[in-house]
Formats: sequence, structure tokens, C-alpha cells
Amino acid sequence: MEDNKNNITLRNITTEIENSFLDYSMSVIVSRALPDVRDGLKPVHRRILYAFNDLGLTYDKPYKKSAFVVGEVMAKYHPHGDSATYGTIVRLAQDFNSRYPMVDGQGNFGSIDGDGAAAMRYTEARMSKIASEMLRDINKDTVDMQDNYDGTKQEPKVLPSRIPNLLVNGSSGIAVGMATNIPPHNLGEVIDGVIALADNSEITIAELMTKIKGPDFPTGAYLLGRSGIVKAYTTGRGSVIMRGKTEIEQMKNGKERIIITEIPYQVNKAKLVEKIAELARDKKIEGITDLRDESNLKGMRIVIELRRDVNSNVILNNLYKLTPLQGSFGVNMIALVNGVPKLLNLKEVLYYYLEHQKEVVVRRTRFDLNKAKARAHILEGLRIALDNIDRIISLIRGSQTTEEAKSGLINEFSLSEIQAQAILDMRLQRLT
Repeated sequence: MEDNKNNITLRNITTEIENSFLDYSMSVIVSRALPDVRDGLKPVHRRILYAFNDLGLTYDKPYKKSAFVVGEVMAKYHPHGDSATYGTIVRLAQDFNSRYPMVDGQGNFGSIDGDGAAAMRYTEARMSKIASEMLRDINKDTVDMQDNYDGTKQEPKVLPSRIPNLLVNGSSGIAVGMATNIPPHNLGEVIDGVIALADNSEITIAELMTKIKGPDFPTGAYLLGRSGIVKAYTTGRGSVIMRGKTEIEQMKNGKERIIITEIPYQVNKAKLVEKIAELARDKKIEGITDLRDESNLKGMRIVIELRRDVNSNVILNNLYKLTPLQGSFGVNMIALVNGVPKLLNLKEVLYYYLEHQKEVVVRRTRFDLNKAKARAHILEGLRIALDNIDRIISLIRGSQTTEEAKSGLINEFSLSEIQAQAILDMRLQRLT
């Protein structure tokens, strides 16, 4: 019902909330929390990489202040908070967070102990070598572009993504009413899987799993069992159990110690050590005499020294049970397919990536062909000009204006406007 006097629309509150919440949830799903199946990126990641490329901050150029990049991203493509944008750049640069970091950072970008990165005015960044593969051929009309938030610039709807980034770096995000959690994988294995699917479109998921054995986390550690991986790859959902890499060492005094060299993905090392110390202090695990974190630049090393009279395997099993040294990763492979969220199995993820690559190659080839044809057309005109050089020079000298010269060339030598312009633009030294 509409009241024209005050221009007020009366609406049922239930309908209004339903519609508004639906609009909000779709906005979060499509333009914030879920990655696109083709390039494995959310809008913020895509905009950051595109801004790096725009600024020419490739892996072979000098680093630039992170604040400079953050300002560029916010001003041109992503009108949101600077801390959120910088936080994303930091995560893209952390080798314990990203399997193949897309940002090459210089300075303090945080640590596996949960230390934060330095402020963006101190750190410097540029694209990593692998990130430039995400943007390769973007200037050859390989992907569709769209207006940015204020319509002053163009940004890509998706990147050409010459690497299968969704599986390679994984993704996690919480939307409204759905979430995604895709583990990272080994690049070589995923490429083998893509090639196998390209060679045989009828390939089964079991056959693909001979190429892609399972997730490959940046922090290493073991995966226990294969049933969780099989379920995740077949249905898109499953749980993978991760366990830290440990060994039991004999000490000179006859005692034993447990050495931890790799921990599960997304586990904070400092908090893990704290948890072990707490369990020893509260006597929930008895027999630990010393606990040290000896990690350095060469790698991770947590040392747990034990009493002579305890069984080190029992202690180790208690650590798996009571601390994050063993945990699970819930796989939930939801990504956007043509702008719609979809639960995907392993083969579907590879299939959509492959289709995207086919389109990229076709569009790139078409672009190169059109460019070559345009160049050939101009060269054909220049050839005609060289064959009739004296007549052309006298025609140009006899013309009062550029337009008159151009129309004279077009009429006398059957040239196109582009060819005539190319002849007029030609410098005298090129006649040699």
C-alpha cells in the first residue's frame, strides 16, 4: 500500500527482511567470501594481484612499500578498510599460510608463532614469480573486464590463471549460510591431473587420485589414512587428519627426547608449546622434564625431554590426543561456477579450470591473429607506397591539407584510410 502524500511505502516486515537478507547474503557469497572456480581467487585477492601488475611490481622489479600498494588497491578497485587489504597482502606473502605465496615480501611479515606483521609503512612487497603466471596474457583480451566501483577504471572479472590456483593454494571463507575450505596441493601433481583430464575426459576420480595423491600443506606434517581424502575428492566434503612429524631420540645420559620438526597446517607453534607446558605443569602428561623451542632459520625443532622411567611412545600418543599436534582439516569444496556457489568434486574443479584455459588460449590466439592482420594490412599499404614513391611524394607536396593528401592517396592508389594514414605518418628516413 502506498501513501502518495508522504511518499511512504508500507511493507510487511517479514517480506522486507527476507528480501534484504537475501540480497545481503548473495552479495557476501559472490563478491566477498567464495573463490571463483576458474582462478581460485576472491575479489580482494584478484584486485590486489591486478593492482601489483598495474603498478609494474613484478618479481624482476624492485620492491615497493606495502602502503603504496594498499593505497592503490583501495583507491582504484577495493573501497574497503586499509587493515583488511594489508592483512590479505600479508597472508599472500606468508609461506606457512600459502603453499605458493603470491606476494614476495621484504621485512617482517609475521611468523608461525602468531606474531603480527610490521606496519605497512615498514614492509615492502612485489608479486612473486608464480603470481605473474596468474596474470600472463591479461593484456591480450583473454578475460572479460568490468567497471570498478566508481566506473573510472576497468578491472578483470577473472584472471587468466595459467596455474590451477584453486587447488594449488586452496581457499577458505565463511559466507552467509555456507562456507568453503579447500586444502592446498602440490603444483606438479595438480598439473599432472589437469593433463590427464585433458587427455581423457572420461577419466575417473580414482584414476585422477593416482596423479593427485592428496593435499600438500605448506607446514608439512603427515596425513593419516586415505578414506577422508577419497571422500573429499569424490563428494566435495570430507575430513583429513593431520599429524605433526616427530621422532624419538636417545640422549647420552640414557634418557629419551621427542623432537617435533613439522606441525599441522594453521597450528600456532607458540600456542602448541604453551599447551604442552600447561599439560606437564597440571600433571595431565607426566614424565616431561624439559621443553624447548629450538627453531631457527634452518627449520622447526621443538625438543621435549623425558624422564628415564617413562615410555616415550605413550607420551607421544598423549600429545597427539591432547594437543593440536594432531588435528583435522574439514574439506568443503564450494566455489563459484558462473557466479553460483556449487559443491564440487575433484574432477569438476579440474574440468572448470580446463574449460577456462581453453577460452583463454582461443581469445589470446584471436587477439594475436587480429594484431598480425592489422600489421599486414599496413605493410601492404607501405609496399604500394614504395613501389610508387615518386608519385606519392609529389601528391603529398601538391596537397594543401593533410585531409586532401589522405583522400588523394585513397582515390589514386585504392588504399584504405588506415594505410593512407600510415603512409602520411612514415618518416623520410624509412624510405632508405
